[in-house]
Amino acid sequence: MLKVISPEDALQVILDRFPPCSRRFDSVGIGNACGRVLNTDIVAVEFVPGYNRSTVDGYAVIASDTFGCTSASPALLTLAGEVLMGKAAKRRIVAGTCIAVSTGGDLPDGADAVVMQEYTEEYGNNLIGISVSVAPGNSIIFKGDDLMPGDKILAAGTLLAPHDIGILSALGYDKVGVRRRPVVGVISTGDELVATTSVPQRGQVRDVNTPMIAAAIRSFGAVVKRFGIIEDDKAALQMTLAQAVDECDIVLISGGSSAGTRDVTARVIENLGALLFHGIAMKPGKPTILGDISGKPVFGLPGHPVAAYFVTELFVRPLIDQLMGYPQKRRTVAARICEAVSSNHGRAEYIAVVLEDDDKVARPIRGKSGLIASLANSDGYICIPRDLEGLSKDAEVSVILWA
Repeated sequence: MLKVISPEDALQVILDRFPPCSRRFDSVGIGNACGRVLNTDIVAVEFVPGYNRSTVDGYAVIASDTFGCTSASPALLTLAGEVLMGKAAKRRIVAGTCIAVSTGGDLPDGADAVVMQEYTEEYGNNLIGISVSVAPGNSIIFKGDDLMPGDKILAAGTLLAPHDIGILSALGYDKVGVRRRPVVGVISTGDELVATTSVPQRGQVRDVNTPMIAAAIRSFGAVVKRFGIIEDDKAALQMTLAQAVDECDIVLISGGSSAGTRDVTARVIENLGALLFHGIAMKPGKPTILGDISGKPVFGLPGHPVAAYFVTELFVRPLIDQLMGYPQKRRTVAARICEAVSSNHGRAEYIAVVLEDDDKVARPIRGKSGLIASLANSDGYICIPRDLEGLSKDAEVSVILWA
């Protein structure tokens, strides 16, 4: 008989027992930094851009030289030269002159505006007609408009996105410090399991959990190390678990978590460390185990794929987030349930759903915890708290999306 705790208490035990370590970080090239969690604040040490530049193709001018001009009465300015792309402007603008400049080009000293080429006309003999009046600052990005020295650009704990890589590039970063990704070991147990490439004989099933859980762990941002299928043998499991704990930050053992005589996961964890709990008041996933071996979390996941997937999503994912220093927000959608759902188990019940009618309606997917097809094509899940006996048709629900 399992002595269960609530899902809320289980999650609290996990997060309290295994806090993040700020010293765990890597230095990576910015080309590989997208999707990683920044370890330190990024502060600008230079101006971006480093010079005043034009935002259009046209002519750099002194704005007051254009005041009052129209297409019928253009301002006439003498062309005093051209700024080449990638080069500094060599001449200073004086009243009555202009200098040709391209988009992104250096703004000549003395200029305070740029007139778009569309509003100009070449008359020959270096004479340029300006048909529109411009104000100071027109079509210019000034030095430091984007970033100034001392500006805090990115905070520690930021999950780096592609546009963040652009900022780092603009500041001249080649490498950046990021939180180290946890290494998660995955072990599957069971005499009945065969590799996914094998043809199961009667009494055998393919190992669904290892590839499924490994894919989930990678999607959470962690690194996966697979230890294969271990038979229901205490010595073999204990030897593999000891190796996994030595090489990984988290270990997940799929199967062997029930209270049957051949289920050895809990006993093996106790032999190597401490058993923190065995049993969570939830469906699916009641026989879930958590242990601590050498300060590292070891989960005993149910063998049934759906149960294993929910436990990984609900408990392993938040732990990975915490270890990486980036608690990810779960996206939710408010919907109404399209049919009544009974739930009288005294356990929190998690049910996969499909969103329909422009995500306004949630349709529950019926299935037992051993049937992986119940997760196929689902958009997310709902939770019926343990103190409710179910949901009535059209009840408002919050759908937690998978991704």
